[in-house]
Amino acid sequence: MNPSPTQFTSIGGQAVIEGVMMRSPHFIAVAVRRPDGKIVIRQQPFVGVAKRFPILRKPVIRGVAILIESMLQGMEALSYSARIGLSDEVTFGVTQKTEKIEKMSGLAVFGAVVMAFVVGGGLFVALPHFLAACVVRVGNPLFHLLDGILKMGILLGYVYLIAQMKDIYRVFQYHGAEHKSIYTFEAGEELSVENARKYTTLHPRCGTSFLFFLILISILVFSAIFPLLGLTSHFVIVPLKLILMLPVAGLSYEFIKLCACRMESPLFRAMIWPGMILQKLTTREPTDDQLEIALASLKQVLFLEKGELGEEAGAEETMFGNLAEIGWVAATAAEFPEV
Repeated sequence: MNPSPTQFTSIGGQAVIEGVMMRSPHFIAVAVRRPDGKIVIRQQPFVGVAKRFPILRKPVIRGVAILIESMLQGMEALSYSARIGLSDEVTFGVTQKTEKIEKMSGLAVFGAVVMAFVVGGGLFVALPHFLAACVVRVGNPLFHLLDGILKMGILLGYVYLIAQMKDIYRVFQYHGAEHKSIYTFEAGEELSVENARKYTTLHPRCGTSFLFFLILISILVFSAIFPLLGLTSHFVIVPLKLILMLPVAGLSYEFIKLCACRMESPLFRAMIWPGMILQKLTTREPTDDQLEIALASLKQVLFLEKGELGEEAGAEETMFGNLAEIGWVAATAAEFPEV
């Protein structure tokens, strides 16, 4: 089912190991299914870097800031979820972790993000560039088109191969659960498994769509800039491409926002369609248990935003037997608009 919500929400998330992270304007919640079936939710306040530094709210710049910030948060959430979702030995209290689980240090998270940029740059920037150079010389107008086609081919092949891994397949199921829960919220329906089940796993604001337009816009930008500069040395062009990927990411973010806020228009729906199709590789139909986790994470950030948790708001962790124990939250997507 493809909903037509009156308001897309700024609340979004990320699939993690046996769980889902949701981020609202002021809070982050990570809900994870323990091996014994219980739901553990870690919650924490969130102040975006753009709120602390106004210059980072500017168009294009904000996309780069949000990308880096999201990667840091995502890596930390993945580390946390792996410890909870994959360990049979760890026990938890209702409101706090045992000392057996240590937080991933800020330095370790930063190092993981740096490594992700290095590997990503090598796989999706340097490799397709040198493969394209084996076929077409750099000065040829077709070079950057071929480079982009190779980038897309490597991305599709990479995603397809990792999706064959059992653990990654389950992460993709949680990715689908995240989208379904957001759609349910945007449609103004009660956040229940029954309501979420009917929605599609494809969402216009997905990071997968972002990757598609990152590649597409990079083709346009590189095709315009490098011939103008007259550069032909691979050892100059490749590092420059890596640097330019940051503003290209900012442009891609602006494009996704532009389309996602205007999905009632056939033109913008058509523009976002390729990215939606690509999501068929990175999302899978979730089980009801996985939907329950995504909805639990979403409910928790909404409770926090509405100030309805009382004493529990100060707890780092809470634990529930099932989604019904979390209760009903009175909140609408219009309160957290995508602007």
